Amino acid sequence: MTEGTAGPGAEPPITEKPRIKEYDGEGITVTFEPRRCLHAAECVHGLPEVFDLSRRPWILPDAAAAERVAEVVRRCPSGALRYHPPHGGPEERPDAPTTVRRSPAGQLVVRGDLLVTGEHGVRHETRVMLCGCGASGNQPYCDHSGPCAEPDDDVAEER
Repeated sequence: MTEGTAGPGAEPPITEKPRIKEYDGEGITVTFEPRRCLHAAECVHGLPEVFDLSRRPWILPDAAAAERVAEVVRRCPSGALRYHPPHGGPEERPDAPTTVRRSPAGQLVVRGDLLVTGEHGVRHETRVMLCGCGASGNQPYCDHSGPCAEPDDDVAEER
């Protein structure tokens, strides 16, 4: 899954090391990897007082209870949002058993105790949306640059 062939007009592969932003709170730290965000909006709909795109910083981890913030972060299907306690304590626990499903758009939605190999080595993950078409410039993660960006996602034969 780490290598794919991009079609004409596809974005070139991203080669810089992933940029991860940290938002520290008293009871939880939330991290955000912008290039993995697929705009599912689970965060802004789940806790708008914590996740507000019109504000800077856009994430205020202390605007809700740490347990509630963690619950909403776990809804992020791409894994762009993650969390950890600021002073030790339990990390996000992976789903068990590991599950893999194909979305209507063609991405592979994977949840569990994962080791994902990409251009920058192996990363431990709990939630990812992997590219199912090979056109992503952020392999092996989906970036909506291939057929999954097409508006008619429920016609599998056209992908």
